[in-house]
Amino acid sequence: MNSPRSKSRSVARLAAVQALYQMEMESIGIARLLNEFHAHRLGAEIEDAQYADADGVFFDDVVSGVDARREEIDALIEAKLGEQWKLSRIDKTMLQILRAGTYELLARADVPTAAVIDEYVDVAHAFFDAKDAKFVNGLLDAVAKEKRV
Repeated sequence: MNSPRSKSRSVARLAAVQALYQMEMESIGIARLLNEFHAHRLGAEIEDAQYADADGVFFDDVVSGVDARREEIDALIEAKLGEQWKLSRIDKTMLQILRAGTYELLARADVPTAAVIDEYVDVAHAFFDAKDAKFVNGLLDAVAKEKRV
């Protein structure tokens, strides 16, 4: 049922979360990071496993957009957390999922709200259990209600 474009964007979102995680953990520059992902990861074959083609332009936009708007995005996410929660307490992978989803809600009006939330809930399922995926759903829904009217 998924169109090729939809599938390539799904792959791009997962790769964007991985790239953002790598950037956070290794303090790698954005240009080098994007180049590395385009050269070695997006649509590449690694250890005999063929990775699906990703929408490279979409991937670049999400990664670059999160990088450029990190302070704004983090402030929005933190505002939606409970008072006892700080960004530093959130798992690093989870934080990248929330950042990427929040960026899309802010900057990608061409992508329907439900699609953004559903896609990042799916990404969360790749790394976490159902409870954590529901957390992603709730937080991104709260961001959407504030930022997408």
